[in-house]
Amino acid sequence: MTPETRYTHCGAINIAYQVIGDGPRDLVLVPGWVSNIDVFWEEPRLARFLRRLASFARLILFDKRGTGLSDRVTDTPTLEDRMQDVRAVMDAVGSSSATLVGYSEGGPMCALFGATYPEKANGIVMIGSYPRRTRLDDFPFGPDRREIEDFIAAIEDKWGTPFALEERAPSVLHDENFRQWWARLLRLSTSPAAAVALTRANMQIDVRDILPSIRVPALLIHATGDQTCPVDFSRYMAEKIPGAKLVEIDSRDHLPWLEGSDEILSAIEEFVTGGKPAAKSHRKLCTILFTDIVDSTRMLAEKGDQRWGDLLEAHNAAVRQELSDFEGREMNTTGDGFVAVFDGPARAVQCADSIRDAVRRMGIDLRLGLHSGECEVQDDALSGLAFHIASRISDLAPPRQIVVSRTVKDLVAGSGLTFEDFGLHRLKGVPDEWRLYRVT
Repeated sequence: MTPETRYTHCGAINIAYQVIGDGPRDLVLVPGWVSNIDVFWEEPRLARFLRRLASFARLILFDKRGTGLSDRVTDTPTLEDRMQDVRAVMDAVGSSSATLVGYSEGGPMCALFGATYPEKANGIVMIGSYPRRTRLDDFPFGPDRREIEDFIAAIEDKWGTPFALEERAPSVLHDENFRQWWARLLRLSTSPAAAVALTRANMQIDVRDILPSIRVPALLIHATGDQTCPVDFSRYMAEKIPGAKLVEIDSRDHLPWLEGSDEILSAIEEFVTGGKPAAKSHRKLCTILFTDIVDSTRMLAEKGDQRWGDLLEAHNAAVRQELSDFEGREMNTTGDGFVAVFDGPARAVQCADSIRDAVRRMGIDLRLGLHSGECEVQDDALSGLAFHIASRISDLAPPRQIVVSRTVKDLVAGSGLTFEDFGLHRLKGVPDEWRLYRVT
């Protein structure tokens, strides 16, 4: 029997979800490329896979925005958007914490969630997943640009057929029932144009920089014969995530409910039910914003104490209003600026842009810098190397400009935010050179 499908709101977006099982632990399944949680139950092997998960946990399924039964959207959702979808579904079912299990594209979101919300993630499981999808000089795995464009052209030509099964499910390539179900799943998950947009956005995902910030237990599972995402992806992540466990499965299939599924399920069950609880930590992934008023000493001299005090008070009120609107948390005021922290990097950049515009109307120019990294957050105190990096980036920002680290740029892929190269810089007191970008 198919579980009841219900809806919850994430902002103005309706997110479809299902709950099955009543185990003592919560497990959220984060889907890959596309999904439709009603159509999932039409494939016997997938239905068996889901019921096995629900035998030892309360299983929470959902369709991310833009796919399946959830609202269609005009903009391609970012990893940050998808994190908020998960939070909304967990809130709707009364789950204060859960293990997140993401396969394929769902894995990077689990990594980001685990680093950002360690208090809500009992652990993360990434199956056949990746930290970034495309090849670079310092990341020699995955497809190159030509292969990506060939795949996108094939989407436009073949969507709604048993598309791409050769790489994703070779064990059932000639199973006519599966082929028909797969074609139906694609059609009812999203449109061809949306599939192209989603694929292009996925090619920009890059969570490599945040992997060392993951402090919750992590299990990586990968089929050694996976032709969609090579096993080198998980081997790379296993070296970067502290304490991560890697389980390699003798299988050719990228889809986890086919060849090798019993081993995958056993590994997940052992991880969820038998793992030791993680030590309590106040460290988490944050995006830190520093703002600084340009030429504040000169303005004080020109305006005098009273007028400058009134202007500074109006500046502070405007900044605090924008922080409230974008869910930022004020950590400190420096006299001439603010330090604020955000759960999501895209919201942080958008807030910085709004702050800059709001105070510029008062005749005040700011320089603004942002970085995403691991911080120690306790009460109203923020510390850690990421805090100092954000401060140094702000120092380098020209007047009226927002400058960000490469980590911020990579994490907001698909948000519509655009950047231009600001060059390589040495940050005072921070090792190595840092590639920075200016928000355009």
